[in-house]
Amino acid sequence: MRKFQFDPYSALNQKIIDAMISGVAFYFAYAIVFPGRVPASPSFQKWALLPAAMAGQVFTNMVLRTYRMIWRYVSLRDAIALARNYALFPAAFLLLEYALPLLHPILRVPPGIVVAAYFLSLFGALAARAARRLLYEGMTAGVLHGRAATPVLLIGAGRIGVKTADEIRSHVDLAPVGFLDDDGHKSGTVVGGFRVLGPLSSLAATIQGLGVRQVIVCIAHPSREILRRIWATCELLGVPVKIVPTLEEILHGKVNVANFRDVEMKDLLGRNSVEGAASEAELIQAYRDKNILVTGAGGSIGSELALQLLKLEPRHLLLLDKDENGLNDVFLQLQKQGAGRSTPIVADLRFPERLRGVFEHYRPEVVFHAAAHKHVHLMELNPCEAVANNVTGTRNLVEHSVKFGVTRFVQISTDKAVNPTSIMGATKRVCEMIVQAQADRHRTLFCCVRFGNVLGSRGSVVPIFQQQILKGGPVTVTHAEAQRFLMTIPEAVCLLIHAGTLARSREVFVLDMGEPVLIKNLAQDLIELSGLSPTRDIRIEITEMKMGEKLCEVLVDDRSETLRPTRLPKIQTISTRPFDTGEFTLRLRALEASAWRGNADDVYRDLAAVNIGFFSRSEQPMPLIRPAHGMETAMGASSGA
Repeated sequence: MRKFQFDPYSALNQKIIDAMISGVAFYFAYAIVFPGRVPASPSFQKWALLPAAMAGQVFTNMVLRTYRMIWRYVSLRDAIALARNYALFPAAFLLLEYALPLLHPILRVPPGIVVAAYFLSLFGALAARAARRLLYEGMTAGVLHGRAATPVLLIGAGRIGVKTADEIRSHVDLAPVGFLDDDGHKSGTVVGGFRVLGPLSSLAATIQGLGVRQVIVCIAHPSREILRRIWATCELLGVPVKIVPTLEEILHGKVNVANFRDVEMKDLLGRNSVEGAASEAELIQAYRDKNILVTGAGGSIGSELALQLLKLEPRHLLLLDKDENGLNDVFLQLQKQGAGRSTPIVADLRFPERLRGVFEHYRPEVVFHAAAHKHVHLMELNPCEAVANNVTGTRNLVEHSVKFGVTRFVQISTDKAVNPTSIMGATKRVCEMIVQAQADRHRTLFCCVRFGNVLGSRGSVVPIFQQQILKGGPVTVTHAEAQRFLMTIPEAVCLLIHAGTLARSREVFVLDMGEPVLIKNLAQDLIELSGLSPTRDIRIEITEMKMGEKLCEVLVDDRSETLRPTRLPKIQTISTRPFDTGEFTLRLRALEASAWRGNADDVYRDLAAVNIGFFSRSEQPMPLIRPAHGMETAMGASSGA
């Protein structure tokens, strides 16, 4: 038998409460109009019409759907609706008074009593609903009290800020401490129950002074400059930044104003993120219900590839990496999301026997090759390892993909492969040529995708600069004129997946990365956005260029490559200079043999002989290699991918 539970705010009880309020209001309206003692005739009218006044008001509320309002969420908009709804029933009394002069006297209620009853009943109805909301918020606050609500600072004291404060005060385990707003007229005022503490320039001081543990941006369309200022300061202080969704996200994403999202890297770039435009049918045909192998799955690009590919519903996602820690992290992340079937494979591409076992057992149909040694300065010190891992690993993977009938192979390349000056860049250009050397008779559709640095990866420039700022500087930059292309990991991977659908005959695709960024300017911006001065507080130190570094990266070699558009607006293809594949194969074998023997001089010589614009070791510039922070500088300014 179902246990009965009394709900004091059920629909029936709401009607009873409103009826009692209307009755009491009608009764006291006579006392207001007739102070002292109500005459006999009005007193008789009062008692005669009291039940009708109670029932009539409740009936009017029901007709006007007043009881669809949820009392604990009553707002100013609801109060206006109540005022309108409660005016209808008194209006009926006034209509009877003036439109029907021959009406029975008992039904002719004096206008003063009607007006007084209206205001009293409206006040009572609003008071009952406000009390319910206060009770609900008090109960919520009591629940949260034992959990130490997180103090948050709201940026923007406009309508969105007030709405956000209202939402999180009632429903989220957060405690607003106040607003920051650059409108000088609001400073020191109280908005939505919280004080405007000052302008945005006081962000760092406010966070430290009030113990803020989260910042929420409550601005409809904040500029990238404002987001960069907020993000840089909060990153320096270790405080997470979130942003309220836009109206479009609320309408199409089915979220409300309290569904905050993190401020992302794409919000901080000086341009809009680029996205692919392949049709849904093309993506389905290329990837859905396929066995997809991602090499280097534990890395920055590989892990994001895994996340985005799972949304395309492959039959089986194979995550291969020799770094068990990174692989374990991404596998646990995918398991937590519970999306699709994935299998982690700890393996090294340099060993063909191990690779053959993977292909025989799992039979991949699509391969995304993201595995590679990427740090320029480390590969300069370990050229044999760079060739053994990047070149031999790629050749093994390509050969097994052909042998086992892979339908689509996507090789991930880098702008450092163009006119390479580093071992890492040279090996990546050789990897492109390994793909281009494949014959068209194979059923495998090969392509390479070339792009520049990505933000947010391990060893990229922004985290290194932030660490140096946190330590008080200096912020080290290898050269005042050094510049790099920058793109976020999600947008690079999105375009990478779309480019894979274009693969037909060993094309090399280039992603649109916008204009390159001057690294020195990036360092200055991060210092200033942290509330510090690059001339007074944090010094920028220009160090020497490291071995293998370039001042400027390019995505296309204008001397031998021609850029052409594709049907996807943010992806272009290049026609490269043809080469003798037979001669290339011989030189490739010699290069790999030198690497496996551990002979660095021969590796340089063999790479120079491949005719990719790379010089032998004796012709390489030999800049000073500094320890400690100098090595960090090379990593931050050069590798970043």
